[in-house]
Amino acid sequence: MQINLSERTLHVKETEVAFLRGRKEHHSIVVSITDDQGKRIGLGECSPIEGVSCDADAYIRMSDAARLINEALESEDYTKHLSSYPALLFALESALYDYQQNPLLYDTPFAHSQVGIPSYADIDAESYDDMLLRSKRMILKGFRHLKLHLREGETASMLSLVRTLRSRFSKDTLTLSIDACGILKMEEAVSMLKELKPYGIHQVEQPIARYQWKEMKQLCLMAEEEKTAPIALDEELIGVNDLTGKTMLLDTIRPQYVVVKPMLHGGITGAIEWASEAMKRNIGVVVAATQEGSIGLRNVAFLAARIFGPRCIEAQGLGTGRVYRDDTEMDIEMHGNKLWRSLVDED
Repeated sequence: MQINLSERTLHVKETEVAFLRGRKEHHSIVVSITDDQGKRIGLGECSPIEGVSCDADAYIRMSDAARLINEALESEDYTKHLSSYPALLFALESALYDYQQNPLLYDTPFAHSQVGIPSYADIDAESYDDMLLRSKRMILKGFRHLKLHLREGETASMLSLVRTLRSRFSKDTLTLSIDACGILKMEEAVSMLKELKPYGIHQVEQPIARYQWKEMKQLCLMAEEEKTAPIALDEELIGVNDLTGKTMLLDTIRPQYVVVKPMLHGGITGAIEWASEAMKRNIGVVVAATQEGSIGLRNVAFLAARIFGPRCIEAQGLGTGRVYRDDTEMDIEMHGNKLWRSLVDED
C-alpha cells in the first residue's frame, strides 16, 4: 500500500463566485492510496477553511501534512492522533475506507446505487434579487429544501425573502432553513426568531457567535417553549474533538439540531460520534459538506448514508453542485434534489 499526497487547485465557475463570497479558487490536498501494482485507489480530500477550521494553518507546507500522516499511522490509533486535525483526518480516513471498500461506508443502499440522498440547496448571493433568482433556479431544478445564508446587515432582506417564498410555497411544499453563520447579536437573534415564527422555518443555524453557551442555551429554550424556529449548531462544534467536550456541549446547550461537517468536526470518526451523541439526546442531525470538491463531497455522502441508512428522509447538505469548472469526475451525480451514486460494477 502506498500513500501519496498532491496539491490541487480548483477554479470556481464565474456564475458561482458570489455564492462562494468572492472566492475564485479552492485549494486542497488530495490523499490517494494505491496497492503495490498501482491499481486499487482510495481518495480523500483535505480542505480546511481559512478563518474557520481549527486546523486551517496546519498544512502551510504539504510536508507538514505528510509528516502528520506518517506519525499518525505509526501511532496506536491514527484517529486519536489526528483528532485535532479534522480535515486531514477526514482525508486519510476517506482514502483508507475507499481503498479497503470498508463496509462501514460501502455497504449501504446508497453505496449500492439503490437509493439517493435528499439534499437541500445552499442559497447565498449579494442581494435580495440575486437570492430570489437563485432560489427560483434551485426550485426549478427540483430542490424542495433551501438553506438561505444570512449576510451582515441583511436581516431585513432575509425576512423579505422568506415572506416572498412563503407567499408562493407553503411549508408543506418548500422547506426553508437559515444559516446565520454566527453574525447576529443576542438581541438581534431573539428578534429575528420571533419574526420568523409564522413562516415554519425548519431551523436557524448558528444564530450567534460560538463560545456563548449561556446565550445559545437561552435561544434554544426560547425555540422550545415559544415554538419559534429551532436552533442548529454548526461552528459551535469546531474544535470540540473529544467525547467529554461533546457531551458537555450538547447537555449544556441542548440544541434542536446539530449540523455535522466531517471536514470541520472530526473526520468520519468524529462526525459519527457527534451524530451518535446527538441522537441519544433526541437532537436532530444534519450531515453536510463544506465547500470541498467532488472527492470530499462523495465521502460526505457515503458518511451520511451510513449514519441515516434508508431512513434518510430529511435533506442533508450535499446539494452544493458543480461549482468548480475543473473538478474531478466522481461516481456521484445529482438528480433533482437527490444525490445518487452512479451505477458501479461491484464484482
